[in-house]
Amino acid sequence: MSNHSAPLLAREHIDPMDQDLNQNSLTSSRKRRLRRCRSAPRGDCMYNDDEDVKTDEPPPHRSIIPMFRDLNPNLREVILFFVLYLTTGTLCFYLVRNQISGNKTNGVLDAVYFCVVTMTTVGYGDLVPSSSTSRLLACAFVFSGMVLVGHLLSRAADYLVERQETLLAKAFDLRKTVGPTEILKELHTKLRHKCYVTFLVLVVLVLVGTIFLVMFEKMPVIEAFYCVCSTVTTLGYGDRSFNSGTGRLFAVFWILTSTICLAQFFLYVAELNAETKQRELVKWVLTRRITNNDLEAADLDGDGVISCGVYII
Repeated sequence: MSNHSAPLLAREHIDPMDQDLNQNSLTSSRKRRLRRCRSAPRGDCMYNDDEDVKTDEPPPHRSIIPMFRDLNPNLREVILFFVLYLTTGTLCFYLVRNQISGNKTNGVLDAVYFCVVTMTTVGYGDLVPSSSTSRLLACAFVFSGMVLVGHLLSRAADYLVERQETLLAKAFDLRKTVGPTEILKELHTKLRHKCYVTFLVLVVLVLVGTIFLVMFEKMPVIEAFYCVCSTVTTLGYGDRSFNSGTGRLFAVFWILTSTICLAQFFLYVAELNAETKQRELVKWVLTRRITNNDLEAADLDGDGVISCGVYII
């Protein structure tokens, strides 16, 4: 009778240690088999929780300067080009300072001031090249400054495209958990507030420049405001400019800040307009239901069956 109570098939006793080893070997074999393609995004299904597993992605670049670590790579590149341009231009214009005529104050300060005025295309005319060498040098820096500005605009365009791609990707991500209304609320950015803040900073810069010209350059209020407007917009008629050493030292920082602030304001306005249209597109995509015409158009081979691969395409 004891034989009837015994199991029909005898089971071998499995050591828990051997079971853990088998499980670890199975997991490691899966890790070796699942290799991520360079173009494939990282997913939760990837076994990337193990610190020993190496991926094909290169490590992110870490800047030596702490304040530059969190900057956008495009912005870091623009800042590098700008510093290189300003340093080279100051050195070159300082070496030919005797070939530049006009109201001079200090050699180094005048070189920096002339370089900034040339790069921003303000062109007051208070300092002008008077020899063939200095004029050729000024022409070279005018065109290189325009190239730098064009590079900045191209990076700004790339930034707008990246923002739109991020917006659309985030919309499809959130669609899995919330509805279209909640998605649109989640995607509402603070661009409008950025526009307001940038415009407020621009107004403050205009007021500061006007007050400085009245106090230190002894200009009337209307002429000071006129000079500020012609400078911020890089118009630079040349009848009013910074003539004293203190004024040019202030102008080196103020001209760069005010012109960049104006360009940033226009960038935010363009981004706000583009994002408004993009949100309308996202709303149309998320709220639109699939019709029979869409299904017929998705049937590429015409067999009346839509596979998963065809549906994704």
